[in-house]
Amino acid sequence: QVPLVESGGGSVQTGGSLRLSCVATGSIYPDYCWGWFRQAPGKEREGVAAIENDGSTTYADSVKGRFTISKDNVKNALYLQMNSLNPEDTAMYYCAAAADCGWILHSLVDYIYSGQGTQVTVSS
Repeated sequence: QVPLVESGGGSVQTGGSLRLSCVATGSIYPDYCWGWFRQAPGKEREGVAAIENDGSTTYADSVKGRFTISKDNVKNALYLQMNSLNPEDTAMYYCAAAADCGWILHSLVDYIYSGQGTQVTVSS
């Protein structure tokens, strides 16, 4: 298990922004996909975004145009810039790493490394 540590969550009002960060404290295969998934109370996990080793990105339809995923290979870090937040974005957000981006986007937690999560709460 590779420890992934998320930070940056918090409480904001509708329309606000947050930037989530994730640092891998162990070694991850250099060609692994990184990404984010989230889970709100009473709802299923939802893949949010993923970034391939070549920098190509994929987003859930619900966040396209509002969220931006990026990574810093030198720092072994992953980021999620979240703009125009709304109450439907309220959830625990998890950083993930996996051999296949699809596993992250489908939140297949048995096949991916993930952190403990950081809470994002958006009030109306």
